[in-house]
Amino acid sequence: MLEMLTLFKNYINNQIAKIGEKISLRRFEVVEKSDNQAFGAYLHMGGRIGVLTLLDGTTDEELAKDIAMHIAAINPKYVSRDQVSQEEVDREREVLKQQALNEGKPANIVEKMVEGRLSKFFEDICLNDQAFVKDSDHKVGKYVASKGASIKLFFRFEVGEGMEKREDNFAEEVMSQVKK
Repeated sequence: MLEMLTLFKNYINNQIAKIGEKISLRRFEVVEKSDNQAFGAYLHMGGRIGVLTLLDGTTDEELAKDIAMHIAAINPKYVSRDQVSQEEVDREREVLKQQALNEGKPANIVEKMVEGRLSKFFEDICLNDQAFVKDSDHKVGKYVASKGASIKLFFRFEVGEGMEKREDNFAEEVMSQVKK
């Protein structure tokens, strides 16, 4: 592991020297696979988005790459519904309930609406529930299962993701200069 970090550090220093821009490595994952698993790697927009998938029950790297391309395009947060925390589900359920009540729907219909909308919420954030980009007739999870595999995990990295952006208030800056 230490050897790998040294290689990364040297690579980054060489890139900094080459392009003249400061580069920092903020996040990375070390992933290992067994003989009955496949990695799928995909870089999008010249490396602006990078995805690594790990499929279980197959060695089909092309299938794993297709799933990585889907992840780059759609940006799910989780592989499956059971990975979504109960807190997040409860918070979303409450928001959806309030929306339905604000629409003036009767209380007996609100629960059915909330469950339907919650299902849509899971389709937005869970990879297995999403319509597959290459074949929208299939959900990703079912498509992968039809190939005898399952999605174990994925990592999606995007340049600048999670970095705080400094927001300048031009009016305050001008006023601070005027007062000097």
